[in-house]
Formats: sequence, C-alpha cells, structure tokens
Amino acid sequence: MPQIRLALAQVNATVGDLAGNADIVVERCKEAVAQGVHLVVFPEMMLTGYPIEDLAMRASLIRASRAAAEALAVRLQDEGCGDLAVVVGFLDQAEGVTEGLGIPKNAPTNSVGVMHGGRIVARQAKHHLWNYGVGDEIRNFVPGDTINIVQIGGIDVALAICEDLWRDGPSAAAKAADAALLVVPNGSPYEADKDDVRLELCARRAAEGDCVLAYVNLVGGQDELVFDGDSIVVDAAGSVLGRSGQFQSELLVVDLDLPAATPTMPDVNERFGGLAIKRTIVTSEPFAAYEPLPTIHHERISRHEEIWTALVTGLRDYVHKNGFASVLFGMSGGIDSTLVAAIAVDALGPENVFGVSNPSAWSTDHSKSDAAEQAQRTGLSLDTIPIAPMFDAYQESLHLDGLAEENLQARIRAVIWMGLSNQHGHLVLACGNKSELATGYSTIYGDAVGAYAPIKDVPKTLVWELARWRNQAATDRGEVPPIPEGTITKEPSAELRPGQLDSDSLPPYDLLDAVLDAYVERDLGSAAVIAEGFEPALVERVIMLVDRAEYKRRQYPPGPKVSRRNFGRDRRVPITHRWREKL
Repeated sequence: MPQIRLALAQVNATVGDLAGNADIVVERCKEAVAQGVHLVVFPEMMLTGYPIEDLAMRASLIRASRAAAEALAVRLQDEGCGDLAVVVGFLDQAEGVTEGLGIPKNAPTNSVGVMHGGRIVARQAKHHLWNYGVGDEIRNFVPGDTINIVQIGGIDVALAICEDLWRDGPSAAAKAADAALLVVPNGSPYEADKDDVRLELCARRAAEGDCVLAYVNLVGGQDELVFDGDSIVVDAAGSVLGRSGQFQSELLVVDLDLPAATPTMPDVNERFGGLAIKRTIVTSEPFAAYEPLPTIHHERISRHEEIWTALVTGLRDYVHKNGFASVLFGMSGGIDSTLVAAIAVDALGPENVFGVSNPSAWSTDHSKSDAAEQAQRTGLSLDTIPIAPMFDAYQESLHLDGLAEENLQARIRAVIWMGLSNQHGHLVLACGNKSELATGYSTIYGDAVGAYAPIKDVPKTLVWELARWRNQAATDRGEVPPIPEGTITKEPSAELRPGQLDSDSLPPYDLLDAVLDAYVERDLGSAAVIAEGFEPALVERVIMLVDRAEYKRRQYPPGPKVSRRNFGRDRRVPITHRWREKL
C-alpha cells in the first residue's frame, strides 16, 4: 500500500494576527519538510485565530484573510515547502450569496484551503455551524455545500471541519468516495473530561468511514475559552496511531500505510447527504518508500492537572495577548486569592506577580501571616497597605453601617488595586470563584473588580481540591508547596465584620455546589433538583440567590471556561424577568 507521512500542527494562534499566524504556519511547515512530511494539517481558522465572533462579518477582515491565504501559498513555495500539501483554516467568503434575512453580512465562511505548489488547489467551507454551548456560528458564517476529496501521493484524503465531525455525513461521504484518510481541523474549546468524548467520537467516525481519521486542534487561550490540543490519529478499528500532548504546541508526525485511490474518479457533481463531493488530484504518484518513524502517543494527564493547566494557560495567554506582562490582585490570605496567586506564579513567573494585602480592623493575624507566607514560598511581590485610615475618612462623611459598611471596605481595596494598576501597568485579577459568582456573594465594584478572573468557573469545593493537588504536585517534585496549609484548613470568611464566616450567608459549600451543579450546569428546574434528594428549602434559597445575582455576573470580568457550562458564553439568561421556579 502507498505510504504517507502526516503531520498535525497543534499550535497557538492569535485572533486577528494574520501575519503572526502565517509565520507559525511557515515555521511548522519547514519543520515538517525537515522530517520528510507529505501532508500537514493546521487547526480551524488558523490564519485569523478562533473564534473571531462578529469580526467575521467585516469586509476588511474577509479581504485581508483571503489575501493572506493566497500569499501564504506563494510564500510556502518560495521558502522550500511547495511540495508539501498544507491544509490551513482561514476566513473566506461564499460566492453568489444574496444578502438577506438570516444571511450574515458579507457571506463569510469558516473555511480551509489546501495549499500546494504555490497556490490554493482546493477550498472547503464548514457545513454544520456550531450553535450550542459557547458556539454561535450561525450568526457569523454561511454554511458550505461541498466535501473535498484531495488526492495526495496517490491516496484520497477527505476533509471535514470541527462540528462537521459531530454530525452524520463526512464519514459516510469519505466511505462512499473510498477515501483512505479523513482530516479534521478543529477549534474545540476545553472543558473537563472532554478528551475521552473526543477519542470516542473520532474512533466511531473512523469506523463509519472505514478510514484513518486525523483530528488536529488548537492550543492556547482566547478570552473565556481555552484550547487544549489533544490532537489524535485513529484507524478504522479504533486504535490510536498517535496522540499529541495537552495544552502544548506540537508537531505530531504519524506514518500511515493506506489504500491507493480508486483509479476511476467519480463525477465531481455527485451529491451525498445534500453535499457535493468534489475531487482534486494534487499528486497521483505514490511517495517513495521510506522507513517509518516511532509512534508518538502522549498519555493523558490527571483531571486536576488538566484543569490546573487550563487555568494557567487561559491566564497566561490573556495577559500576554493583550499586551501586559504582570498582574496584581488582593491577597487576603483566604483560599481563593491564595489559589489565584499560585496559578499566576505558574503562568507568569513570580517576578511578574504582585499581591496587595489590605488589612482592615477585622482582618485576622492568621490571614495576614498566610499571605506573607505564600509570598515567601513563591517569590511573588507582596505590598501591605492597611485600609483602616481610608475607611475612617469615608465614614466621617458617610456614617454607613451593616452591609453598606462591609461593602465600603471591599470598594476601598478595589480603588487601591486599580490605582496601582494604572500607575505600574499591572493587569488586575478578580479572585472570586464560581460558587460566589453563582450566588452573588461578592461586592460589585469591590472584590469583583478586575480585568480577568482566573477561577470564575471553579466551584469552591474544587478550589480546595486544586489547592491540595498543587501542593502535592510540588511535594512530588521536591519543591516547596506554594499554598500555606492554613489557608486550606481554615473556615472561609470575607472578614468584613467581627467573627464573619461564609457559612453565615451561604449553605455549606459541598451542598451548595451540588445544587449549583444541578441548577446551573445541568439546567434542571426546581422540582427536578429536589427529586435528586435535596431539601426544598435549600433548593429554594439557592435558586433565589442565583436568579437575583445575574446583574452582578454580567459585570464580572471574563475568565477561563473549564466546566461544561460557564457563566458568560455558555449560560445566558435575562437580567430582568419575572419567571420564578416553583417548588
């Protein structure tokens, strides 16, 4: 059987940076050529980055993307990669589409181009537009109507783009066309435990197509989304022929022995499942025989390490891609800010992490010493600015009490953080977790202030789990655990009044997070939540808190999605409404 050396380029693209993304393509293609690769596949929307949201409908970006794709094909030829077949995602435009209701302006398409010999020899637009969860592609793209079969080295290769793989069609079309290989460029965001779902899907579609399936994905962070890579090559029997690492840029090279293309090419206008099948011969002669390379198969990392790495990746890329170098946040000595500190140090290095301790009259000595201990353990910079004199000055004029008095302290701290941010150019982090965000247990314009919120999609119970995991990981490596044990074991408190505990205002976190999982993650109504065994009074209380806090969540900073349903792109409900769940 003919041989083909395939490379999956798992890379970190930046939205809007067409020149920088093109440079990544050229660098990886040169690396592929040096390894004797015949076909290299890049992720979905590689040239523009992904997702580009409403930028897709800008005529200027469509023109620039199409020009960049054409120029990239020429550049690959000029820089010694012209014999390489290269699949690259880019923003294209549907031809002959009349503007009207339901048609995105300027008819943009989420497309891939097959580049060879200095030109784009085939183009394909995504057929099934992702329109659930964090996806909103029907708003931004026109669907394609063609499946390409591209012959490379005498082997037929079919193309599908991300969501196309989740629907029936491409695998069956590949089988009908006798394609030996189905390549799938993806921009598939991370969420916990998704890697197992991907592997099952890829194995099933490979079996349906009776072909080898190659799935390549982005890595890196883009606002709320994190891409974990996890690129895979599987055969029709479900065997894994190669698998990339998670959250790291990598060129996965896999050698394949595949059936030769059928000698008689079907009619290019043949239709399958409402889609046209178009065949293009790039090279029909088999590649010269060669000695296969060793198989690369990275093992999956543990669930806690996976989530931790997603949080680190999301923060690092948000900071760097937005032109910052350092971060600043309030270090209260509590578990949330302590976890954020450890994430920030892993993401950016201790020299770029600045904590600010703002003790008030109610701050415990334990909290102040825990913050100082973490700074000593990690090497981050810690500044202490007591707020009592400022608080007293405000109170001379305002005479606040109760909740207003508590919130004043949080807002004074936020003014300090933002002032230091403006002065020194640090990006401010908000340290709230998902449980607090769900129930509104934060002070708007106070501890909710910031440009990014690293743990906004992490429930409180998982905060503690991650803290213990990170310390154990450090111990296993012979390093100093970054998180003081006292912050993990002490009762959580906002410390805005004497003796205050979170449990004064919220149910125990294990119960709270279980109800939130049912109501927020799985979108169950109150009766269904109670049917799972929760007390009606608890369910009523939690649902009331969640519903009332929507206005706060709308004003909260973005943060990396790690759950199946985050606050932001995933869960969208009106602020103003009168629907109430009935017990």
